[in-house]
Amino acid sequence: MHVPDGFINAPTSAATGVIAAGAVAVSLRGARRELDERTAPLAGLVAAFIFAVQMLNFPVAAGTSGHLLGGALAAILVGPYTGVLCVSVVLLMQGILFADGGLTALGVNITNMAIVTTVVAYALFRGLVKVLPRTRRSVTAASFVAALVSVPAAALAFTLMYAIGGTTDVSIGKVATAMVGVHVLIGIGEAVITALTVGAVIAVRPDLVYGARGLTQKLKLRVNGELVDAPEAEPVPVAARTSHRKVWAAGLVTSLVLAGFVSFYASANPDGLEKVAADHGIDKKTEEHSTAGSPLADYGVEDVDDARLSGGLAGVIGVGVTVVAGTGVFWAVRRRRTQDTSPSDTTSLTSV
Repeated sequence: MHVPDGFINAPTSAATGVIAAGAVAVSLRGARRELDERTAPLAGLVAAFIFAVQMLNFPVAAGTSGHLLGGALAAILVGPYTGVLCVSVVLLMQGILFADGGLTALGVNITNMAIVTTVVAYALFRGLVKVLPRTRRSVTAASFVAALVSVPAAALAFTLMYAIGGTTDVSIGKVATAMVGVHVLIGIGEAVITALTVGAVIAVRPDLVYGARGLTQKLKLRVNGELVDAPEAEPVPVAARTSHRKVWAAGLVTSLVLAGFVSFYASANPDGLEKVAADHGIDKKTEEHSTAGSPLADYGVEDVDDARLSGGLAGVIGVGVTVVAGTGVFWAVRRRRTQDTSPSDTTSLTSV
């Protein structure tokens, strides 16, 4: 659902840019509370994983494909504020390096793919886990539903933006019907990917899943005929911290394999937005991307003639750049949190 330059007019693009900038600023502050010793190392990896999986277009119907948006997955794994930042980093890397998604439309894309998906998915996810049994399976099921709904929600958001600032005169009702219809199908793929990923991490290290925290019921013991809370569990041992590094390494290797090898077998059909745009004339005023001459444009390495090798190298480079950029951003936010809390900690110790 990467919107290119020319779909939305300049005033609307500027307005969404302001919205996106404000949301990113709020997310930077909110992420300070979310990024701890567990989520900070994983946040950059989550961004890289989303980048990799977005290269894997899967067929849906009638010559149309879809790909992961990632807002639901990021929000559930590392928190909603950090999730917005994860997807925003991916969109920025894609727009600058790979000419995917217009630069003047960056605000539109961040609003649709980062903000709307994350807010809708995480709000629905939290509502579901409150009413479902407090189990790991419930977290996975809630992840599936939240991811499924987030995709057509983003499609509706794009339709609203196009109704306000579209550059061609088309029937908004027909566009809305087509966008929601195809993106419900894409949402099923999004839901499957999200649920499988969340379920896999929960199976190995449930404490690393932000959305699963606090869901474990306290163990009850019967003492003298009455049920009482069992003592708190012991701190996580060193072996678990080693497992944390193994999870990170496994995630990085998986991302590299997906982007560097599996992506070659992705569907070549246009994605949902591209198909709807072509069918309804939305793309009549599409502009050439300002970085179309990038050596990595269209997910291929310039001057590498072998298509498999070119796409694979581009994918590996993309994963590497995204994990480095994302990790740098999130460690900076984490460090800022530490600096912000240190003075108050010192004051409280002094007062005691």
